[in-house]
Amino acid sequence: MATTQELKDFSQQVRRDILRMVHAVSSGHPGGSLGCTEFLTVLYQDVMSYNSESFDMDGKNEDLFFLSNGHISPVFYSVLARSGYFSVAELATFRLLNSRLQGHPTTHEGLEGIRMASGSLGQGMSNAIGAAQAKKLNGEDKLVYSLHGDGELQEGQNWEAIMYASAKKVDNLIATVDLNGKQIDGTTDHVLAMGSVKDKFEAFGWIVLEEKEGNDIEAIQAVLAKAKDLSGNGKPVCILLETEMGNGVDFMMNTHAWHGKAPSDSQLEEALAQNPATLGDY
Repeated sequence: MATTQELKDFSQQVRRDILRMVHAVSSGHPGGSLGCTEFLTVLYQDVMSYNSESFDMDGKNEDLFFLSNGHISPVFYSVLARSGYFSVAELATFRLLNSRLQGHPTTHEGLEGIRMASGSLGQGMSNAIGAAQAKKLNGEDKLVYSLHGDGELQEGQNWEAIMYASAKKVDNLIATVDLNGKQIDGTTDHVLAMGSVKDKFEAFGWIVLEEKEGNDIEAIQAVLAKAKDLSGNGKPVCILLETEMGNGVDFMMNTHAWHGKAPSDSQLEEALAQNPATLGDY
């Protein structure tokens, strides 16, 4: 099991990867990626059971993860590479022509660690539920994890799936919502206010956990441990994780402006200075 310092070092290097990947092609989504760095670090380095050296689409007898808000692919690719799914050097091909690392994850190129294409928002919940039910049918005791954007919940398909999951007692699913309150056009309250996301999930029959320190390694470890303890009790579990978009880079925080914007040369230098290398750049 990784120490807290090792997890912090890992997430710091992932932030560097995100910044360098997006800068290199002047395209991508650094804000949400930076905001979810600690979560994906803890998930892949401390929580999930998987075998990155022999990846297959079925993932039998492994915990599975589905990224629904696929535009934050930079953080996903970095964590996958540094967790052994593919070469860290391949991160340098992000968004290039014929690369396996497209702006939104795809499955047709056979990139290890990717089990669903998530270019269109709102579909990850359905995919995760299907995988969780398959594990039940196969008699497995492993869990399925998923990550969703809060703005993404404005998509109606989510709520049909959320209703289905509780009705069918899909209690081996832990879905996390990145509750940063921002999306491409502004705050979620300004674009389309959703009221209490907690009340909505509970009304649909889910167990809901709230974590206000969504960029704190130890807080994430604790809430995921609690979610695991609550699984298997007849209800799916939702974690509402309050994160900061652009976390770790001071000029990217407290704004939605970096949802889908690449840093300039000088901005990259400033951002990297705030996140010194810990594991080595690609």
